[in-house]
This record gives sequence, structure tokens and C-alpha cells, in this order.
Amino acid sequence: MGSGAAVSGGLRISADKETGVAVVTLDRPARLNAIDLPTASELASCWKELRFDDTVRAVVLTGAGERAFCTGLDRDADVPQPNSPYMMDDPLLGIGPKANDLWKPVIAAVRGMACGGAFYLLGESEFIVADPSATFFDPHTTHGMVSAYESVHMTHRMPYGESARMALMGTAERISARRAYEIGLVSELTAPGGALEAAVSCAAVIASYPPDALQGTVRALWAAQEAARAQAFAQAPALIALGNLPVERQAELFAGRRGRGYRVR
Repeated sequence: MGSGAAVSGGLRISADKETGVAVVTLDRPARLNAIDLPTASELASCWKELRFDDTVRAVVLTGAGERAFCTGLDRDADVPQPNSPYMMDDPLLGIGPKANDLWKPVIAAVRGMACGGAFYLLGESEFIVADPSATFFDPHTTHGMVSAYESVHMTHRMPYGESARMALMGTAERISARRAYEIGLVSELTAPGGALEAAVSCAAVIASYPPDALQGTVRALWAAQEAARAQAFAQAPALIALGNLPVERQAELFAGRRGRGYRVR
């Protein structure tokens, strides 16, 4: 990849050879950085490419614009599903660094909304740095959908009661950046507009260390939780097949609740 920037569809990637830090930016601000199928494919390709770029030793993941880090799967994405409760195609399962066998440290810099499918990315980051504008919520239950993979990811990042409350309260409530910091979901709360700079600063320090030691440490940290995560993920397809409302009904609930108020805590 080298120095400079690369831009493709919904993703922007820049790398600094001197610091060893790459910044991966979800670049669909008009869609609140929601992930469509091309962007999902680009994310997977990005992580695979970074595996082979020895000039990159740490990565920062962020979203373009001020309104959102990422709002999950784009609702306009057409994802056909097998007519079976035992098989399911989830295009977001392959968008994270760990899903693509990348063991270089990844730090998430969050500004604005992070919800739903964004948790696939946050769940596979080493830690999260947040702007005061950051909010976290899970809209699935509000729209008649099972929060399965998302809840598994978040239960490994925050206390069970907090992840359960977020999943069950749906769009009625959002976790503020301050509350996210208090419960350990966020490791650093910055001044307004400072999340990306703070995350890059952390990444530069990390990237200055021997890469094999870093990658071994990331692998060890992930090993501490991956068995439980894999067991939980194995149950997700059936739970989603049993609990999700038909797509048409989901769309009705989404349209009916658009614009309704919510509480930030």
C-alpha cells in the first residue's frame, strides 16, 4: 500500500510509512457510512491487503463526516437469503480485521452514531477512542429483528447488563460517549473533534514497537474470548431465522418509527 491515499467506492485508505500507521475511513457520509455490498467487499479486501504490507504496523478505523461512524448494513442492500432456518448469508460477517486474519492492532475512532452492524467493526477492534458526539445503540429489536451477532460482539466489550439494555431498548435509547467511557466500551473520551487525532497518536506509539510482539499480543488477547464468541455465533443463524419478522414488516416498522425521539444516557 505504501504512503499516500487510496480511494475506492465506500472506503478511503491512507498510510504513513514513517509512523507505520494506516487510516481506514468509511467514506459514505451521505448514507451515514452505512455499509453496502461493495463496501463490505472493499473492507474485506483492505484487511487482506494490510496483512501483506509490512510498512503498516497499526491501523486506525474511522468514518467520514460528523454525523456517524457507521450505521450498519445499508437498508437498500439486496441480500437474498436461503429458504432455510439453518443457513443464512450475512454480508457483515466478513468485514472485520479478525475475520480476515489480520492481527495488526486496530483502533476505532468514533464520531457521531455507531449502531447495529457497526458493532462487527468495533467488536474486532482492539479499543475505541470516542468524540463527545459519539452515541451507541442497537436498532434491531425496534424493527422486528434479532440482535444476534451484534449482541455477542458487545457482550464481549461491555458489562452484560449494559449490552442487554442497549439491545433490548432498541432505538428508544442511546448510550452517550461519556456513559460508554464509564462502562469501558470506550477507552478514551477526547475533546470535540479530537477522536481521530488521539487514535492516530496511540497507533503511532504502538507501531513503534516490534511488530511480531504486537501481533502476538493481539492474537493472545483475541484467544481469550474467541472460543465463547464462536459458540455464540454458531447459534445466531437459527435465532435470526426464528425471530426476525418478514422483511416487508421490518420495513414498515422502520418507516413508522423514523423521526421519533430517543433518550441519551
